[in-house]
Amino acid sequence: MNNDIFTSKFVVLDGPDGCGKTTQTKLLSAHIESLGYKVENFRDPGTTIIGEAIRGILLGHDYHGMDDNVELLLYMAARAQLWKEKIAPALAAGSCVVMDRWLSSSCAYQGYAGGFGIEAVVDIANISLKRSFPDTTIILDLPLDKSSSRLDESLDRMEAKGDIYHRKVRDGYIEFAKLYKSNEGAAGAIHIIDASQDIETVQEIVLEKVLESLTA
Repeated sequence: MNNDIFTSKFVVLDGPDGCGKTTQTKLLSAHIESLGYKVENFRDPGTTIIGEAIRGILLGHDYHGMDDNVELLLYMAARAQLWKEKIAPALAAGSCVVMDRWLSSSCAYQGYAGGFGIEAVVDIANISLKRSFPDTTIILDLPLDKSSSRLDESLDRMEAKGDIYHRKVRDGYIEFAKLYKSNEGAAGAIHIIDASQDIETVQEIVLEKVLESLTA
């Protein structure tokens, strides 16, 4: 194995709410750390002072009238600040950054489910962000009946958008992968994993796909 395989790499786990991405992010990070690499985890949106303020607006129930284009711009603003303050310095220091959520989320939520357009989301990301795509994106795919059963009863504003919206979100992740999976030179590697399997099996496949991407 390349001794620098995880050095300065940016890995994202994404998927519909309740798919298990937070759990798998923690497991992947722990494994990478066990190999002797430094790992940084940040939440999107959030982590920075500005990002946390934006997160409160995006997920709070006082803002039900927010249009999808406004959501998109707020997410991009939070990411731009997160990149400047946290992600870029971590990568420059040689850390492996592992996150749940990044651009792929906006492509699925605002781009596909919200009707803004996946490619339009990427265009705005390319203008707004220093780096739009990570080295590897892992999409954890799970049907709505299974993912919704894993959610806390106290839903945030995005989680509470209803079944029709969230079915579109799942479709949006699949469409995002179709659009950009064959263009890995620009979009990084993209893999879809069946997240309905047990946690240990999903963990093994996530690690396999990440290693496959980073050693290609």
